[in-house]
Amino acid sequence: MDDINFECTACGKCCHDLRLPLTLAEATAWLARGGQMELLCEAIPWPVEPEADNEQAAYKKARSAATMSGSLPVRVSVLLVAAFAGACPNLGSDMRCRIYEERPLVCRIYPAEINPFVALAPESKACPPDAWQHTPLQRHGVLVDETTRELIGESRRTSELEAALRVQLCLALGLNEAALANEGFVIYAPDSDALRAALQQVRATPANETLAAATPWTFVSNRAVTVETLLSVGAAGRLNEPTADAHFRYHGYFPAEPA
Repeated sequence: MDDINFECTACGKCCHDLRLPLTLAEATAWLARGGQMELLCEAIPWPVEPEADNEQAAYKKARSAATMSGSLPVRVSVLLVAAFAGACPNLGSDMRCRIYEERPLVCRIYPAEINPFVALAPESKACPPDAWQHTPLQRHGVLVDETTRELIGESRRTSELEAALRVQLCLALGLNEAALANEGFVIYAPDSDALRAALQQVRATPANETLAAATPWTFVSNRAVTVETLLSVGAAGRLNEPTADAHFRYHGYFPAEPA
């Protein structure tokens, strides 16, 4: 759909049961307000550089950091997300945001999409049907609001600038396992104090691809065929196993294969 209207109805549905991707600065502020954070880690095998005109590959490369898994070159991508069940801790009973002027970029951009390869689709959003009736949001596939376009550009640039720093953040926390991209995520929920200290350390350090690549990564999967394939091409991998560690879990998009 090229022409889309949108006007917020203040229903609050978009502020419930979320994982909000945050910048490093936003994550620091979120923790200072007492919020909870998670790190979502995925990796993609990168044995050779793709063709120069492969725009999707270029987009993925810019938002990930080069490292190794075994003898296989890979790129690791880390999302730093504010995680909450139910209402956002910053949502008031009147369905208004209590930190509206300092709300995260992703909230400012919603319901527009940040990823240029994901089409804006009202049916994929939490907003009710009457939110999509009036004010122009997109015309001929182009967002009408210049401010939203600028915020999307800012979000994309920040993701590029922070890609190596987010991997360095994981390493500072002793984390170096990731899911295979498009198959799932390894999710870490570190202690807030430890994460706050690691964020302070990383934010004081320039992004360094060499430092980010210093520690090899291991793939985790709930599918034996995935692990076997990765091992066959030189990667390090293991099957996900039940664990009592409350800070670690594997979230797969596909069910585990039968034993």
